[in-house]
Amino acid sequence: MKSTKSTKALLRLLALLMAFVMIAAACGDDDGDDGSADDGDSAVTDDAGNDMADDDMVDEGMDEDDMAEDDMAEDDMAEDDMAEDDMADDFSAAFLYISPIGEAGWTWAHDQGRLHAEEATGIPTFFVDSVNDGSPADIEAAIRTLVADGHDVIIGTSFGYMDTMEAMAAEFPDVVFEHVSGYKANETNFGNTFGKIYQPRYLTGMIAGAATETNQIGYVAAFPIPEVARGINAFTLGAQRVNPDVEVVVQWTSTWFDPAIEGDAADALLEGGADVIAMHQDTTSAGLAAEAAGARWVSYNSDMSEFAPDAYLASAIWNWGPRYAEIISSAADGSYVPGFYWGGYEDGIVDIGSIAADVDADIVAQVEDIRQQMIDGTFAVFSGPLFAQDGTQLLAEGEVMDPGMLLGEAFFVQGVVGDIG
Repeated sequence: MKSTKSTKALLRLLALLMAFVMIAAACGDDDGDDGSADDGDSAVTDDAGNDMADDDMVDEGMDEDDMAEDDMAEDDMAEDDMAEDDMADDFSAAFLYISPIGEAGWTWAHDQGRLHAEEATGIPTFFVDSVNDGSPADIEAAIRTLVADGHDVIIGTSFGYMDTMEAMAAEFPDVVFEHVSGYKANETNFGNTFGKIYQPRYLTGMIAGAATETNQIGYVAAFPIPEVARGINAFTLGAQRVNPDVEVVVQWTSTWFDPAIEGDAADALLEGGADVIAMHQDTTSAGLAAEAAGARWVSYNSDMSEFAPDAYLASAIWNWGPRYAEIISSAADGSYVPGFYWGGYEDGIVDIGSIAADVDADIVAQVEDIRQQMIDGTFAVFSGPLFAQDGTQLLAEGEVMDPGMLLGEAFFVQGVVGDIG
C-alpha cells in the first residue's frame, strides 16, 4: 500500500518538473531568440528608444537572480505540499473483526465506530472480517498482512485476539495495537479498551423483570469469561430491582457468532419456561426464536428492534466511534499512551437503545432515573448488600465493588440459575 502511494508521489514530482522544463523552453534564450525566422516585427520601445522589457525588469526589481529564487521557492513549496500529502496518505488504521459486519450486532457496532473515526480524523481505515479468535495462526496471519500493507494502527475487536496481539505488538514496536475487551497492555504500543456495558445491562434487566409473567428469563450466554458473567449479573440485579422473584437461567453456547446454535439455545430456554430472552452474541437468532414463540427479547450490541419487532423490549448498545477517533488521532500525532480504558455512561461509550412502546410508563421513568444517576456517577450497579449464587455475602451494606473484583467477576449473583464453568 505504501509503495503505491510513493509511486504516485514520484509521478506527481516528475510531472511538476516536466512542467517547469516546458515553461523554460517557451521563454526562449536571453536574447529573445525563439529559434524561428524573423517575422519583421520590431521591438516595442519607449520615446527614448529603450527596450521596455528590459526597463520593466529593472523597474519591478525582477532581475534574473530574483526570478531564479522565486522558481526555487515555488519548487520548495510544491515539494512541501507533496510531503504533507504523503504523510496524510501514508497513515492509516485497520480493524480485525470476528464476524461479517451484517446489519446489526457486535461487529456492526464496531464498524459504525470505525466509520465515525474515519470521518472525525480524516485518516483512512480498513478492516478484515471473520478472523477466527480461536485460531492464533489465523490472527497472526491477518496481523502480519496488515503490518505489511503499512497500517500504523491495528485494533482487534474480540477477546480471543488478546495474546496474539500482545506478541505482535512486541515484534512490531512502531505499530500501535489496541485490543477491545481482555485485560492486557504494555507500556509502549499495546493498549486495552472496554466499557461498562453492564450499566445498560442493568437497565434492560429492569425492563425484562417487569415484562416476565413466568418470573423466568432465559439468557443465551457466549463464553464463561468475566465480561459475560458481569453482564449476566448486572442484568439479574436490574431484573430483581423491579421483580424480586425473578430468576435468570443461563444457557452457554461457546459462540460469538453462530445463528443455528444460538437459536437452538433460545428455543431450549423457551421450552424450559422462560418468557423473556436475553443474549450475549452477535446474531439476532435469539430474538427470532422469541418472536416465533410469542415471547419477549432483550438484544445486545446494537438496537435490533427491526429484526423481531413483536418480541423486542430494549437493548444494551455500544458507541465505539469517539474512542476509536481518540486512539487513531493520538497515534497519528504521536501522543498515544497505552493503558486500560474503561469508559461508561459518563463517556457515552454505552447506552440503552430504544424501548418498546408497550413497556409500562412507570418502568420507563425508573429506567431513565437510574440512567441519569449512572451518567452523574451517583449510582453503582454492584453495591452492597450483594450475595453470590450460593448465598455467600460479597459486599456489605453500602460497600461498592472495587475495579479488580469487578473486572475479574468469575461468579454469579443470587438469582442466576446455571454454572459459570
